[in-house]
Amino acid sequence: MSTFADRVIAFNKSLHFTGPLPPGIRILNPFQEDPAIIPIYSEFYQKYYQDNNARHLILGINPGRFGGGVTGVPFTDSKRLKRECQLAYSGKERHEPSSVFVYDVINAFGGPAAFYAKFFINSVCPLGFTAIGKNGNEINYNYYDSRELTQAVNDFIVQSIRKQLDLNINTDVCFCFGTGKNEKFLKQLNAKHKFFQQIVALEHPRFIMQYKNKSKSLYIDKYLNAFEQVL
Repeated sequence: MSTFADRVIAFNKSLHFTGPLPPGIRILNPFQEDPAIIPIYSEFYQKYYQDNNARHLILGINPGRFGGGVTGVPFTDSKRLKRECQLAYSGKERHEPSSVFVYDVINAFGGPAAFYAKFFINSVCPLGFTAIGKNGNEINYNYYDSRELTQAVNDFIVQSIRKQLDLNINTDVCFCFGTGKNEKFLKQLNAKHKFFQQIVALEHPRFIMQYKNKSKSLYIDKYLNAFEQVL
């Protein structure tokens, strides 16, 4: 019988988008682009999800270049993978501010083992996107940053959420990272497809780290209070 970990690993390996994208937008699919990432995220999921327990889903926006784009684990950069999860990583260390906040929350909750026993983090769109910025560098691009991109990946997003529910996800409450466009899109999608009974949105970790860092402890408490309702 397959475990939660087995199903997540299979889900990641199956992620593939072949549809047309708006000009200048590139798909970020670490699961297909970097074979070295497979043992990294496989070890993570085998450590924390080697069971068949149901969990509540937390959905971010889409993977970024320095978090899930490097480790294959949403909101877990290479530094947190090594220091907080005690897992091996031999590549270049990357720092992702969202990962810092998420692991502050996880540690306040009781640590990775306690947190991941109850929750599974992924993204509304489990593949990321990049574009070329004004200075010529590659930058992260969100699925909602243009109407054309949102329309292009809409069916892929719906299919991906359905597949995640099959991992063994509790559907009474889904948590959403992002109280702006991510919340709006997910709630509209949920109203149509009835994935979850309720969606609880929380300020995005990146927003907190960039604009509300002095009040970070208050947001950690807000996260913990929200999670408490499903325990």
